[in-house]
Amino acid sequence: MSTVFEIVAEPSRRRILDLLLSRPHLVGELSDELGLTQPGTSKHLRVLRDAGLVRVRQEAQRRWYELNPAPLAELDGWLQPYRRLWAGRLDALERHLETMPDETE
Repeated sequence: MSTVFEIVAEPSRRRILDLLLSRPHLVGELSDELGLTQPGTSKHLRVLRDAGLVRVRQEAQRRWYELNPAPLAELDGWLQPYRRLWAGRLDALERHLETMPDETE
């Protein structure tokens, strides 16, 4: 079984998740945005759906794909210690920039 890490390592799948972040999409819409064939997009959606990252809602003949962010908690948990590292460095950069003289023209 693939992990969430392995699944989101694929750029097209990350792009699908990015698109679904704003709103649910139909397969055709996703294919157009990605520049992939509909069968190619469907394969990526199947992997995302099997991992629980995407839900499908059927309305008549249409299948709407929407983001299910819950499985991303695994990634979030893994990244947590790194965020502290980044935050410390960003705070240091901010302090450094505050000590620099303003350059006016």
